[in-house]
Amino acid sequence: MIPLQTERLILRDFVESDWPAVHQYAGDGEVVRYLTFGPNSEEDTRNFLQKEILLQKQELRQHFALAVTLKNQKQLIGICRISTLDTVNKTGSIGYCFTKQFWGQGYATEAVREIICFGFQELGLHRIFATCHPANIASVRVMQKNGMQQEGYLRQHHWIKGEWRDSWLYAILEDEWREANRF
Repeated sequence: MIPLQTERLILRDFVESDWPAVHQYAGDGEVVRYLTFGPNSEEDTRNFLQKEILLQKQELRQHFALAVTLKNQKQLIGICRISTLDTVNKTGSIGYCFTKQFWGQGYATEAVREIICFGFQELGLHRIFATCHPANIASVRVMQKNGMQQEGYLRQHHWIKGEWRDSWLYAILEDEWREANRF
């Protein structure tokens, strides 16, 4: 189960000592410009980390916010999360965010591929979805590279940073994922 490993990455539970690396991306206005949070103050980042560490201890865990680290250097470069939102309909959502210096190197695609695999194989999900700001082309590419299909355009569905925001909705079904991965 946890930690998850890919060719270049380890996705593991957060620990308190991750605070400086988390704050590096969470406090960067350019990194979080399309996200629902941030830029974080130091207190915001500490509170986020404490909350995530507490959620790790749930008996029937349905939320996995994982630190994405480089396998060789063990350097934390971002976050990739999956949450089961509906146990009856086996639906989960994913999200991800990476430190700016690691953009454009395929790390997000690799981490998302692994978290989708985890969702279908370990959590027993049927459908996994994600949303992103329409201008976040890099995020759209990550979802598309992982076989997620655009399902819709959600108009003004989030109140974020003082304004209503639209989002693209992408999803992948378990049978589509199994077919693409020959399971």
